[in-house]
Amino acid sequence: MESKPPEDAKSGSSLPRLTSSKSHTFISPVKQIHDGQDVSKFLTSKAYSDIMNFLLQLNRSVFARHIHGDNTERAVQIWELGSPDVVFSSTIIGLRSLLNALYKIIDEIPLDTGPRRFGNVSFRDWSRTVEERSSDLLRDHLPKEVLSFQHSTSVAPIDELRSYFLGSFGSAQRLDYGTGHELSFLAFLGCIWKLGGFDTSVDGSEERGIVLGVIDLFVIPWGKYMSVIRRLIKQYTLEPAGSHGVWGLDDHSFLPYIFGSAQYAPAINSSGSIPAEGSYLGAPDPAIVAKSTSVEKERSKNMYIGAIGFIYDVKTGPFWEHSPTLYDISGVRAGWAKINKGMLKMYNAEVLSKFPVVQHFPFGSLFSWHQDFKAVSVPPSIHSSSQPQKVPFSSTSANSPTLMDPVMHSALSSHASLNPDPGLVAGETAAPWASKGPPPVSSASTIASSGLISARYPKSSAKSGPNPNFSKSHESEESIMAAPTKAPWAR
Repeated sequence: MESKPPEDAKSGSSLPRLTSSKSHTFISPVKQIHDGQDVSKFLTSKAYSDIMNFLLQLNRSVFARHIHGDNTERAVQIWELGSPDVVFSSTIIGLRSLLNALYKIIDEIPLDTGPRRFGNVSFRDWSRTVEERSSDLLRDHLPKEVLSFQHSTSVAPIDELRSYFLGSFGSAQRLDYGTGHELSFLAFLGCIWKLGGFDTSVDGSEERGIVLGVIDLFVIPWGKYMSVIRRLIKQYTLEPAGSHGVWGLDDHSFLPYIFGSAQYAPAINSSGSIPAEGSYLGAPDPAIVAKSTSVEKERSKNMYIGAIGFIYDVKTGPFWEHSPTLYDISGVRAGWAKINKGMLKMYNAEVLSKFPVVQHFPFGSLFSWHQDFKAVSVPPSIHSSSQPQKVPFSSTSANSPTLMDPVMHSALSSHASLNPDPGLVAGETAAPWASKGPPPVSSASTIASSGLISARYPKSSAKSGPNPNFSKSHESEESIMAAPTKAPWAR
């Protein structure tokens, strides 16, 4: 099942906060997602609703604003990285100090010089050091009213906060980092919001501070989440976690593309809806992502372009070869608001709806596994059918269910029966991997069905051309338009 994300976060709609005068029962977060069916449950949970609500709330805050009710394009306040108009509260400043402390710990951990195939094992030392200091770090940098929130059991607020905090910086076991860890940091910020740690007196101001002061702030190399992550990736050569490979959006991150596209979108009023198309006057063309010189000029102002700049820092070769999905999106002619809307849909489909990404997300009292009775159930899709399922393991030594890919389970079942398919003709193989059942849904076709892959590739290279896993069945006459992208959300 793939849930449909909310279209907009209206003014006044925000992540609900707990009542500080009432005692709360905190729960140590635990893993609840064990197979594809659990992902479906997650998409109708209170945690999912809260995550999407908070994401849309942050997204809206960085849209340009009309000044003093003037709807002309000339009277517009835009929110760039490093803008002096972005206000940082004491909580924002505390979080930046917390991230700065993590940044400095990297300097304390020397790189392992021994032979290795993947990430540097010294990352485990960094993770262990952060874990050992985590309680003190949170007590030193988070608001006292957050940590002293009334609780009715021995589980304190810091226990829930610590779980999401430690899950935000990659896996020490697998030496990787990906969007699941990024999601954990979003939840960490959401926990602070729920516990009343952020100032809500000015509409959108604190949310802008979170996005442009905590998640990203290009003008200084420390004090922001993305600076810590990018340094960890480069310092310890962390592998992408759950990456789609070349056909994914980005090896490690997603949020900068959502918020960065919002920065370039048309201006809104405080009480108005988010536009579905267009850009603010003076915003660069999305096609600049393919020009490294243009990216270098803009990366210090915008999160989307900053993320593209990091790709140029760590990858070589033509942009359309190593980042074909981003290259394809750069052909959208309906403006940055259209890209923003598509990014939100893709985040819902490729991050929140995918088992490999959300399987490690823990659930406590602040992000609850309990069902949201207001959630609308959506029929199972082709994507949900390819999720891992629990199947019985026929062994005398194991009586509990185990996880297995449904396609592999079908293949093994065929192998066990040793009955050839009567439909096979002479010369064809009867190997179980040649089953006539449906093939697994590839990551590339998943993204293609979301409308983020088209045919904007130079024909001069042998490696050009659309993804070989992209079926023409994803195309339709309606999706073929004059603009160089066939994304359905770009119509």
